Amino acid sequence: MAAPGVAARTPVHPLVAPAAVGLAGAAVAVLLHVRDPHDSGTYGFCPFLALTGQPCPGCGGLRAANDLTRGDLVGALGSNALAVVLAGVLAVAWVLWVVRRWRGQRDRMIVLHGRAVVVVLTVMAVFTVVRMTPWGSWLAP
Repeated sequence: MAAPGVAARTPVHPLVAPAAVGLAGAAVAVLLHVRDPHDSGTYGFCPFLALTGQPCPGCGGLRAANDLTRGDLVGALGSNALAVVLAGVLAVAWVLWVVRRWRGQRDRMIVLHGRAVVVVLTVMAVFTVVRMTPWGSWLAP
């Protein structure tokens, strides 16, 4: 019970956060579907690419997301395979989060600790380097 003069906190429904994240993801997907990032400069330019002339791990990610909203998996993989894998991982993580919240667990969508962070950063670095080599050029955006 709240002290006199202090408003009692109303518990927030456990699905509010997953619903907000889902709505934000859907809004981004609609934006990327409607405003095509395949047109150069539509969303600005990659600062890493502008400075180095080499693509960063995210280069092609917006185009990949646009291709996914159009159902073109092959085109999405050609734009940025890492972004496609990340989108799949995030979709699965979101669904599992909704299920956990529905069952009453109050946790976050994704929690990365020590080794997982190192693994993710290493995969991104390797992806970036490989896509710049002649034998990994098929990964280039």
